[in-house]
Amino acid sequence: TIIAAAGSASAFTSPLKTAGRSKHNTLRYSNSICTFDAEDFAGKTGDWPYTDADLNRLDNSVDTIFYDEPRFVTHIDDGAIAALTAFYEEEFTALNKDKLDVLDLCSSWISHLPKDISYGNVVGVGMNEKELKANEQLTNHFVQDLNINPDLSQFEDDSFDVICNVVSVDYLTKPLEIFQEMHRILRPGGVSLMTFSNRLFATKAVAMWLQADDIGRLTIVASYYNYSADWKSIEALDIKEKQPLPERPPTAEIMKNPSLGLAWMTAAGAVQKNNEGDPMFVVKGVK
Repeated sequence: TIIAAAGSASAFTSPLKTAGRSKHNTLRYSNSICTFDAEDFAGKTGDWPYTDADLNRLDNSVDTIFYDEPRFVTHIDDGAIAALTAFYEEEFTALNKDKLDVLDLCSSWISHLPKDISYGNVVGVGMNEKELKANEQLTNHFVQDLNINPDLSQFEDDSFDVICNVVSVDYLTKPLEIFQEMHRILRPGGVSLMTFSNRLFATKAVAMWLQADDIGRLTIVASYYNYSADWKSIEALDIKEKQPLPERPPTAEIMKNPSLGLAWMTAAGAVQKNNEGDPMFVVKGVK
């Protein structure tokens, strides 16, 4: 069943339909958890079930203060970053475009975009000018606090093929307006990729996010899509591929050649570190 934040359960109705690996989804890094249809939600597009309490935060001070100093750090570990970039590459390739126009919402000094893709405009909207200027993948950027001004009127309708948001959807206090704008500026067939892990600035995340587990958080983001606009499809994915542990060499072989044991321990340790690292989830909307 759907596990949602206390106080926001009225936004959802039906249990999730687990999809395994969907028929339409053959990409290696796109393990489908479930898809969402209109009947999975209590309301229809245009409704809004969330209250100010659901979107309240422990720290309601203006975000420009919090993000005033640049943070040239990564907010997910190397394994999650690698999984995200690999997922992007497969999703972008599947769009089959000569050049992709990409909008990176809540952008920073790095966008994790794959290098072997031909891009047109890559635009970042974020909070810190120094971070955005340092992002070599952006062709243009805007400093904008989306929690004060969620309007993206600087972009015309049908401007982008892809909209990304990496580990920041949990901080949005005006998600309805932002998801409506995302739908407006995406081209038909374009994709929105909202990704999150289990790391966050707890004082800046909305209340219902802090009260939810991973499945609840996937459902919250899916509901943002559902209530904001008529999206063609909504899907939740787990893109962090777990690797199998390498087979241990027989003891007799290790005794003959101790380097085999050392090599196995090194490989097994690396796999375990990857599998125990940050998870990486995506909620994908197709216009």
